[in-house]
Amino acid sequence: MAFTALSNVRQRMTVGQPLPFNVRDHDRSLLLARGRVIESEAQLEALLERGALVDLEELQSARERLRRAAREHLPRLWHEGMTRIGAALMNPGADSFASALDDASDVVLGLVERDPDLAIFQVLTRDANADVAYGAQRALHTAICSHLVAQRLGWEAATLERVFKVALTMNISMLELQGELARQRGAPSAAQRAELLTHPMRSVEMLMQAGVADDDWLQAVARHHEQEDGSGYPSGRSDVGELASLVRRADVYTAKLASRSHREALLADQAGRQMFMQDPGHPMTAALVKEFGIYPPGCTVRLAGGELAIVVARGASLTTPVVACLTSASGAALAAPQRVDTALPRHAVQAVVGQRSGPRLPLEKLLSSLE
Repeated sequence: MAFTALSNVRQRMTVGQPLPFNVRDHDRSLLLARGRVIESEAQLEALLERGALVDLEELQSARERLRRAAREHLPRLWHEGMTRIGAALMNPGADSFASALDDASDVVLGLVERDPDLAIFQVLTRDANADVAYGAQRALHTAICSHLVAQRLGWEAATLERVFKVALTMNISMLELQGELARQRGAPSAAQRAELLTHPMRSVEMLMQAGVADDDWLQAVARHHEQEDGSGYPSGRSDVGELASLVRRADVYTAKLASRSHREALLADQAGRQMFMQDPGHPMTAALVKEFGIYPPGCTVRLAGGELAIVVARGASLTTPVVACLTSASGAALAAPQRVDTALPRHAVQAVVGQRSGPRLPLEKLLSSLE
């Protein structure tokens, strides 16, 4: 391990606030654990004069560490990160809501940057986030989609993070209602419709109460159901803004990929085709469909030889994704996933099929097929 003097990171410590790292003595023994509070300036000065040390590894942010995470750890890290965001979203009244959302978002954004294909896999695979409540899960999927599309559009780093948080929180006032609607087979009741129509402004109010003061974030949440032709709600305005415009499209797309009690999820290629037909020529929609492609990671496909396979990464072209075969040509389940080259005619992708068509394997096994 490599260490630096505590004095070199003096600016990262605040009296009365938890330490962001462990503080060690000159012999590397632990003096103060991460999370301990420095009670006074005198205590801080004493540590500095003592020649206390900090492990350089601990100075990296969670996001920086995740960018370098070993591939075999990614499934566990995704599960932990998305569970943390889900817990934060379902408890917006907590005093620590803003910091909890920041910390959890940093983890997931680090994972998105580490492996964008695996991020898309989370959006497409219905059982990837089974422990996260439906409304929070939908918010996560929309946020991942929004971030990736904004990146493709060349948005600056600060705006990439903002659009991620807008998508996470735009429905924060109705997360439980989203779960109810996903489970019920009938049309929304009058009370549910009223809640749907008012949720943008209620979400803004909740965020402001939680300490969010970013006007661009709040404005995008307020307008995420408005449309450029004035046909949206709650105000029917046409000055929507880029953030709201993008998260609305990402929300529409990821909703098509989500199953409900009364309908199956659309197949990935159908969802992309519908987006193009419903919103022809718009650069955001074009970027979204290009980013996810016609065979995005997480979708199940049938190959020319009859094998069922799952897409695990985007390929060199739109029609040649990286796949792991789950069955043989005769339909027998394989003992282990087998990677094949879809650029070869005998392994070419023929069609996208429903996720229930083939056997389900843990993500760890699917990733092993890429080694």
